[in-house]
Amino acid sequence: MTDAQTSGEVSPGLLKVAQRAKRDPEGKFNSLAHLMDEEALTRAYRRLRKTAAPGVDGLTAEQYGQNLEENIRSLHQRMKAMKYRHQPVKRVLIPKDGGKTRPIGISATEDKIAQGAIAEVLQAVYEQDFLESSYGFRPMRSAHDAIRALNQATLAGEMNWLLEADIQSFFDSIDRKLLMEMLQLRVVDGSMLRLIGKCLHVGILEGEEFVRPEVGTVQGSVLSPLLGNIYLHHVLDVWFEREVRPRLAGKAVLVRYADDFVIGFQRKDDADRVMAVLGKRMGKYGLTLHPDKTRLIPFGRPGGKTEARGSPSTFDFLGFTFYWRRTLKGGWMVRCKTRRARLARAIKAVGEWSRGHRHQSIKEQHAALCRRIQGHFNYFGVSGNVASLASLNHWAARAWYKWLKRRSQRTRLNWERFRDLLRDFPLPRPRVMVKLWGR
Repeated sequence: MTDAQTSGEVSPGLLKVAQRAKRDPEGKFNSLAHLMDEEALTRAYRRLRKTAAPGVDGLTAEQYGQNLEENIRSLHQRMKAMKYRHQPVKRVLIPKDGGKTRPIGISATEDKIAQGAIAEVLQAVYEQDFLESSYGFRPMRSAHDAIRALNQATLAGEMNWLLEADIQSFFDSIDRKLLMEMLQLRVVDGSMLRLIGKCLHVGILEGEEFVRPEVGTVQGSVLSPLLGNIYLHHVLDVWFEREVRPRLAGKAVLVRYADDFVIGFQRKDDADRVMAVLGKRMGKYGLTLHPDKTRLIPFGRPGGKTEARGSPSTFDFLGFTFYWRRTLKGGWMVRCKTRRARLARAIKAVGEWSRGHRHQSIKEQHAALCRRIQGHFNYFGVSGNVASLASLNHWAARAWYKWLKRRSQRTRLNWERFRDLLRDFPLPRPRVMVKLWGR
């Protein structure tokens, strides 16, 4: 399915493409560009986050929409006449765990619209090709679905040994030539391929420095997640399903969310064999596994009759730490909690926000804090993780109290008065938002 289908805006042309792609897995498409008409470009605009930061042109999505019909018509005409030019991408650095930063590219609004229309067409083809092991940036799939798949594999005895992998700078390392060759297995429309090429071979503006990388696709662009999925579909998913699993002595399962993935094995000898060849497979396509973050760990049920018995390790995936825990009846089950570094980052972010906005009205501060905390709860509020949520709630309240107390020397705010304030302006209560287990 495409975004148009899932949002209720069904395009007959895209439906035909999806049906043909499903019917003919080896078929090639030589006429796709015509599907990127004004309606498709308008749909792409509607999907944009209107509060997103502008690119190098300084034009926001809201400003672009003030003259939407004329702007869309102009863009469509330039795309048809092959006069469309992708503007440089503005690069910014966002913080990561451990004090590190991650580069994110911000495209101009018009380029986001063009990329969105391209992605919609490609998605109609590739949603029929993608395997069950892939969960990231796909319609009707989420990180929570990936976690459920891990749980089911563990209960089925396919996770006695776990290969936890990390690809270094994945989006910056994609081999564009190999990516285009992969695309041409399905897409032979020259106009479509030229448009994709314009999105790939775009310059990067970081401050006043302009560079034009020879490899990679811009992380943060509308099109990059889909192109990354196509790349790893060929590099990892299909290889594992067709070449690796049939040669293993026991069961094995791959769970991938974008460039984050883990592989579970029933048997250690199978795990050792795959561990030995995975790096070579990645290297063939210009990718490198992080030597410190790629590891093979035991994760069998504690006390079970497996090669991995004993005290199993924990592992991190999609912001959670997974571990075994005893049930009330004395059995064992897999649970997950917010990764320690991720929780610390959330607590720090709330504290910094409270400090920077302490002079706003109580009502404004409360509304903004609730949005931030509830957004965290919506993702991390999973079964068995209430303690981590409560920790964020506790430290958010303390940070808010600290900076409210310091914003005025004349206003004497003590903890008792602050608790009274919390009764009128309560922070979100920790609660399970997503049930992961027993499904």
